[in-house]
Amino acid sequence: MSVTPSPSTSPAARATPWEVFWVFLRLGLTSFGGPVAHLGYFRDEFVVRRRWLTEHGYADLVALCQFLPGPASSQVGMALGLMRGGWGGALAAWVGFTLPSALALALLGLGFSAGGFGMPAGLVQGLKVVAVAVVAQAVWGMARGLCATVGRAALMLAACAVTLLQPGVVGQLAVMLGAGVLGWWVWGRKQAPAGATPGATADASDAWAVPLSRRGGLVLLAVFAALLVVLPWSVAVASAADGTASALAVVDAFYRAGALVFGGGHVVLPLLQSAVVEPGWVSADAFLAGYGAAQAVPGPLFTFAAFLGAAMAPGWAGAGLALLAILGIFLPAFLLVAGALPWWAPLRQRAWARGVLAGVNAAVVGLLLAALYQPVATSALHSAADVALALVALAALLRWRVPPWAVVVATALTGWGLQVLLPSLI
Repeated sequence: MSVTPSPSTSPAARATPWEVFWVFLRLGLTSFGGPVAHLGYFRDEFVVRRRWLTEHGYADLVALCQFLPGPASSQVGMALGLMRGGWGGALAAWVGFTLPSALALALLGLGFSAGGFGMPAGLVQGLKVVAVAVVAQAVWGMARGLCATVGRAALMLAACAVTLLQPGVVGQLAVMLGAGVLGWWVWGRKQAPAGATPGATADASDAWAVPLSRRGGLVLLAVFAALLVVLPWSVAVASAADGTASALAVVDAFYRAGALVFGGGHVVLPLLQSAVVEPGWVSADAFLAGYGAAQAVPGPLFTFAAFLGAAMAPGWAGAGLALLAILGIFLPAFLLVAGALPWWAPLRQRAWARGVLAGVNAAVVGLLLAALYQPVATSALHSAADVALALVALAALLRWRVPPWAVVVATALTGWGLQVLLPSLI
């Protein structure tokens, strides 16, 4: 039975910041599996279920955030909130998606020295297995919409192969740049009706509502660049040279970590380790323990910063440092995506840009396909039981249309149960 979108679910409709907050809070409580899985959850929620934007519009937004430094999934969420609910919506989207994991990790950081923490290995394994199903669903859905022709499907497979042969941020950026050039050469040089181009559609239903002018975008980008210079200079001037974590030094360290990392997620770990372990702010053992805990909570991995800030000092001082750390690491992501959106929104509607996006979007699907294999599947599927559980979770998502949060909970509990039962049956 087909359902006609209501005004509240049409792409042109607006939402209040409070509505945006509740949507992203639910995602923040259930989005396990890292940034690739988060993009799958977002697609299911905002493209398939709520129809806040089209498949092509979502892919174009993901492509932009893949190019920018910072946490790609969080930037996609900020941009969705900004376009849907204005500045309040952007803040609501970030707070809703970030708060659950940030609060949990901050509490763990505060209590680390008073007894530690842990999570059953089977529960963690179940969460890793369900990430396989979520990413597979995202790859399947995006491939059907963005790689429907032989040429784009071939580009998707080539991007996947190159990414697996040359892993890392440099390889990913090279793939996307190459795919963009190829897309311009093959599809972007000839003028055609908007509906016939292989890139993003240009009709009104795919329009982006960005509450910021291009000049305003340039101001935000200038602020982003200025803070990279002003913060370390201010720390150098005000340094007490006593080895403690001053508030200004914490903001500077986490701002640089969020601003200078491409790829997000795990890629930020070396920067954070050098920022907090080498000065003695956090011990190496605490750093590794917090990183392990960050794998077991939903939401963005960048909320690991909340644990590190809280682990620097006890009590309210640690809570304050946790807040500064989380604000510092996410601020550059917001400045970049909000500053780039006013330029990206009209640019993506031009014929040559649609050709570039056709190539980039196919490459993004290829990157997701590569990530589905390495590291998502290789780190989660270690036995026949894991494979069977992942297939059942995928069937629940694709065939039976079970809500993703329910699949996450059921798969995690099943993984926990298998850990308890299998040893007793052998």
